[in-house]
Amino acid sequence: MTLEVVVITGMSGSGKSLALRALEDSGYYCVDNLPPELLASFVALEHAHHGQRVAVAMDVRSATALPLVPQQLKRLREEGVQVRSLFLDATTGTLVRRFSETRRRHPLSQDKLLEGRRALVQTIELERQLLAELREQSYVIDTSVLRPAQLLSYVKELLSVKPGQLTLVFESFAFKHGVPFDSDYVFDVRMLPNPHYEPALRALTGRDAPVAEYLREQPEVALMLSHISQFLEHWLDALAQNHRSYVTVAIGCTGGQHRSVYLVEQLGAHFADRWSTLRRHRELNGV
Repeated sequence: MTLEVVVITGMSGSGKSLALRALEDSGYYCVDNLPPELLASFVALEHAHHGQRVAVAMDVRSATALPLVPQQLKRLREEGVQVRSLFLDATTGTLVRRFSETRRRHPLSQDKLLEGRRALVQTIELERQLLAELREQSYVIDTSVLRPAQLLSYVKELLSVKPGQLTLVFESFAFKHGVPFDSDYVFDVRMLPNPHYEPALRALTGRDAPVAEYLREQPEVALMLSHISQFLEHWLDALAQNHRSYVTVAIGCTGGQHRSVYLVEQLGAHFADRWSTLRRHRELNGV
């Protein structure tokens, strides 16, 4: 059986401990804050003891050794290990608020930097620079507006997808809550007819049949769906050949309830025959 290794990195305060808990619940042997220098040895040891699923979390506390991680992950893949690298991120404003609410000290903070918001913002931006290369090589999850249950669900969804093939992630969102950090492509559909202004449809979502029927009858909606589908169909093979594991396509409308949700559902169904697909709805109670 092939050894599976999940490496979780990301910004301090972005939810790495919560993500690690999701992996533990899914049967992975988990280690938090593993020094990067020990990654290869730890994986070899677990494999020797017949461990098949391992997850490790690394963060900026190991800043001096983080540049070693991309090369180590490449070497593990060359040895036949199935490696998934997840990077948790959030907006700077969100991270500042979380540190303020919990009164936690940022791992990079020094005593003289503990005074004021400005110093914390500078520290967070420094952390972004230190983690930039790891972020570039990982699947990014933006936790800025995610509830804990959503993050747990996102991580478990990713684990359910067979590694080694391109996975399309379609995500609906509301522009009023910000564009997801983890988007590879963003499509704005706010110009389409809005079911919100139909009293009978306002309380429903794009998953509900009356809303879907209403939007299906709108020529502009059909045209937008066709344009997005054609764009993706043209470029997905090239992305797969470039060894991309995940492509996140974010569809945004005003409230993230109707138009974007409907289009995500339609796109997910359209591409499911050829590619692994995941559908997410950031603003709905469910994911």
